[in-house]
Amino acid sequence: MDYPEDLYYSREHTWIRVMVGGRGRIGITDYAQQEMGEIVYLNLPEEGSMIEQNEVFGTLESSKTVAELYAPISGEVISMNKDLEEEPSLINDDPYGNGWLLTLEIDDPTQLEELLSAAEYEDFLEKKEKGHGGKNKSG
Repeated sequence: MDYPEDLYYSREHTWIRVMVGGRGRIGITDYAQQEMGEIVYLNLPEEGSMIEQNEVFGTLESSKTVAELYAPISGEVISMNKDLEEEPSLINDDPYGNGWLLTLEIDDPTQLEELLSAAEYEDFLEKKEKGHGGKNKSG
């Protein structure tokens, strides 16, 4: 799986890309979209809404499940990805590019320090997978 180095990752499988002017773009990780399967519907906050770090800010629906989205950082929603209204599967096709969810004005940039780098996120997933795989016998 692919985890771009220029993003910050949450343990709830969302990412944020810091942009010019104190803004951030949020999406879900490649891991999350693969776990969900084909995304068919999404519910995101309105422009002007405030979202709080680690709080639910929306949902994604696939044929398998409904997943809550947890904010990686606090801020005011500036814009949503309008293309997703017509084509939510963009999230599956390009989770770090055309499948972004929303852009926000970052409230507190120090919250970024609580997020994971690409390497830390991969390590987190590896440990999570081992935890779900039962007991591994070694040696």
